[in-house]
Amino acid sequence: MFFDIGPLELVALVVLAVLIFGPDKLPKVIQDVTGFIRKVRAFSDSAKEDIRNELGPEFKDFEFEDLKPRNFVRKHVLEKDEYGLRELAEIREGFDLKKEMAEVTEAVRETASRPASAGGPLSLSKETPAASAGRPDLLTKSTDPSRREPPPFDADAT
Repeated sequence: MFFDIGPLELVALVVLAVLIFGPDKLPKVIQDVTGFIRKVRAFSDSAKEDIRNELGPEFKDFEFEDLKPRNFVRKHVLEKDEYGLRELAEIREGFDLKKEMAEVTEAVRETASRPASAGGPLSLSKETPAASAGRPDLLTKSTDPSRREPPPFDADAT
């Protein structure tokens, strides 16, 4: 009813109302506001009853809450479960993305920390390690400082 208003906010609203309307007019303003709220509720209830009466006896159990999409799907699709959606929802609830990502990360770390004697470095190429033995490994840094070459310099480009 108070739309998530805390006690301190409520006190601030009361003080603000006393300052704006004054202590003399405040009871009359509160009475007018509550009367307006009662009229709106009565009008809403009357409109709902008129709609139910116009729909006829086939819609006696009709509820306006069923018009919300989430409630509509839950009532008409998931209750009958013609399409097997309940199983899909159970699968989705049972899938924990954080847990799956942690498992994959752990597997990658174990593979990366595996010593070279346990089968050599991991290669993603289709070639055998013997076929690629003559070529330099471009993924590892060269440890020989004499092999460092300065980057090419193009005087026309500057």
